[in-house]
Order: sequence, then C-alpha cells, then structure tokens
Amino acid sequence: MYTPNEHRYEKMSYNRCGKSGLKLSAVSLGLWQNFGYLDSFANMENMVHTAFDLGITHFDLANNYGNPYNGSAEENFGKILDRGMRAYRDELSISTKAGYDMWAGPYGDKNGSRKYLIASLDQSLKRMGLEYVDIFYHHVPDPGETPIEETALALDHIVRQGKALYVGVSNYNSAQMAEILPIFRELRTPFIVNQPSYSMLNRWVERDGLDKLAVEQGFGLAVFSPLYQGLLTDRYLNGVPADSRIGKGRTWIVNELNDAMVAKLNKLNDIAAARGQKLSQMALSWVLSNPAVATVLIGASRPEQIIDNVEAVYKTEFTAEEKVKIEAVLAE
Repeated sequence: MYTPNEHRYEKMSYNRCGKSGLKLSAVSLGLWQNFGYLDSFANMENMVHTAFDLGITHFDLANNYGNPYNGSAEENFGKILDRGMRAYRDELSISTKAGYDMWAGPYGDKNGSRKYLIASLDQSLKRMGLEYVDIFYHHVPDPGETPIEETALALDHIVRQGKALYVGVSNYNSAQMAEILPIFRELRTPFIVNQPSYSMLNRWVERDGLDKLAVEQGFGLAVFSPLYQGLLTDRYLNGVPADSRIGKGRTWIVNELNDAMVAKLNKLNDIAAARGQKLSQMALSWVLSNPAVATVLIGASRPEQIIDNVEAVYKTEFTAEEKVKIEAVLAE
C-alpha cells in the first residue's frame, strides 16, 4: 500500500489561482502523454507517487487523453487512486477537460454544447471513480455555432450540480475571454483559470495581452507546454535522441529544430548553467516568474524528470542582467 512522503509539503510552493481561494502547486503533473492504454502502468503509478511525494497536488487530465483510446488516461488515473491514492483525495486538486472530438456522432465532436460538456464530465467522473473534480475546463473554443453563453451556462450548471468545484477554459485568447467573463460574473460562477500554452519560445499570451487580463480580472493561468514539447531541455543540444518525442515522431515541433534553433538552445543552456540550473529548470522558472501564472503543467515519461523539474520552483527570481541576456537570445 502506498504511503506518501511525510515531508512532501515542506519545499513545494503553492500559488493562489487568480483571486480564488484555491491554491495550486507551482508545478503540476499533466497526464496527456505516457498515461495511455499501451503505456506501462507501473511507470505511470510511480510518476504519480513521485509527484505527490514532492508536494505536487494538482493533476491535470482531459476526456481525450490516452493513446490510442480516448479516456484511457482517466481510467489509469482512477486505478492509481484505487491503489492507495484515493485515501488522500482531499489533498489532491484534480482537473479534467472536454471540448475536442471524443465519441462518434454530432454530440461528441469538437464543440462546447451543454449536451456534450455535461455528458463528457459524467463519463470522466465514472472513469476516475470520482464524485466531483476540482476544476472542469472547456478545452478549446467551439469552432461551430454553439453560443458562448450556452457554454458558460453549462459550466455554471456543472458547478451547481456539485460535479466540479471550479471551472475554467483552455486555449481561449483575450478577445474570447472578454466575451465569456461577463457571463460568469453575472452568474457568479466560480470561474478561476485559463489554460494556455506558454513558454520562452511561445509567448503569444504576452502579445495577446492574456496574462495582463488575467491579473486585472483575477483569474490564474495554468500553463501547458512550458518546455515547448521538450525542446527547452538538454535533449536536443547535440542532435535528436532516438527515444525523444521528436525521435519517435510524436510531436509537430520537428520542423523547428534547425541549426539556428540548436544554437539558440545552447545559448540559453549556458545562461541556465550560470544560474546553477538545467535548461528545462530555467525554462520553468522563467514561466513561473510571470505573475499571472499560478502553475506550470509538466509532462513526464519517467519519475526522474519530475524530480528534475520540481527544482525550478526553488529559483524563480531572475536578475536584470539575466533577463537582458535571455531576451537577447530569444530575439535572435
């Protein structure tokens, strides 16, 4: 039976998500990759245990996570809960999402309808064996004709049903936020978070003004892909390892790994080394230094990566000189 590390809360930082009462661990574990039907259950269980032992309390899922079968990540997480973690449910913040294609027919395709969102969450709760999730997200803006008011009302209804404590959105830009926020405010929905992609190499939230809007309006950012699909690690400083995401052909980022990018990564790595960090740790620290960011969502293929990444929490301050050097490299 699993017994967690009794010192797990001593080093991790916990950030308030926007102006809500919910605190999230500065580093969270995302279960998008390596938690699917064909992956090693022993390894995924070890990764979840390692994360919790290090003070990571926030675990992020979605209805379509798991390869090759949608929902298999939630099923595996439910099994991990059953094998000892469920006793610590009240110490965990569990989130899931719905919005991408999930099942056949018009009700399970990429949308934000009331029917799809409520049905999907019911399925997710069943797969994980939960009565509620802490955060439920609309995963991606509806590309069709569902009114944004319907999506907001569905999320509000889910909270009132007791199936989620808080709600959020993912991949919404500032213009879309400006449209949905007033509805949440009118309904008094506990909307607290947007989950966008953000990293040193992907700074659209700054250009869009989403991070400033988050601070002004009191919601947090839970950032995914802070390592830019693994590019912001030391794995690609000297070529492409066969067992990497790019080596396995499991990421779209392969076209960006040219000579100029390798040179940029090596310069960033030099700055990280001067700070006493690995490139991946500095990249996470840099994202966490943005006051709008409540947590960074990391993925992992083995426990050692989680142990490495958590070190980023302890060094999120950057000197003015370091900031200038980083900006100069990123501008190249």
